[in-house]
Amino acid sequence: MNVPKSEWPSSLDDKELEELDTYLRTHGGDGDLMLDGVHGLLSAVAVGPLEVKPEEWLHEVLHDAFEDEDQGNRVLALLAKLNDSVSAELDVDAYEPILGEIDTEEGPMLSAAGWCEGFSRGIDMRAALWESRLAEDPELMQLLGPVMALAVDEGVLQADAEFEKLTDEEYDECLGQLPTVLTAVGQYWLDNPPKDAEIAAMARPNREGEEHPPRHRAGHWVH
Repeated sequence: MNVPKSEWPSSLDDKELEELDTYLRTHGGDGDLMLDGVHGLLSAVAVGPLEVKPEEWLHEVLHDAFEDEDQGNRVLALLAKLNDSVSAELDVDAYEPILGEIDTEEGPMLSAAGWCEGFSRGIDMRAALWESRLAEDPELMQLLGPVMALAVDEGVLQADAEFEKLTDEEYDECLGQLPTVLTAVGQYWLDNPPKDAEIAAMARPNREGEEHPPRHRAGHWVH
């Protein structure tokens, strides 16, 4: 569904994005998600098999106590607006991933590493469902192909076999496919909801010592 830009859902404007980005960078440590990563996480949550409530995903985003009530209310409001905008933008074909920008010898370049890291952590929030379905249904893995390619290329995910680095053209093509991928994955879960056995498997305890992989990037968000 193509909707005129004037009718797009209310998303964070550049000033609000900058404000949230500054907060996350000021209060984040090594391995914590920055703005692009938070957007990736919320994107996975939006198209996933079961609802993930804010009190669950906020633990992946916020790590420091707020300085005061005003700051807390403001940051939570910005995160809520960002979260709501993901599904709303997907509904009207207006979704754009928030990407990182890294400095290279050739100049600034876009990086999907942070977004992919966040997306993988969003999947982790319902890991049992994703893993069981990916193991039994190749269609879902195929739908996620561009995301997987970017994640492996950026070192966010490790593959069993070695792959050549994506060319610039292949990388850009994968980036351009992200909105379509998310829409297709969301529809997949609507058409193929979790089975009772898959939901029951979610109750198994987490493995001790299980940690998220580190992020291999550092850059600024680009929207």
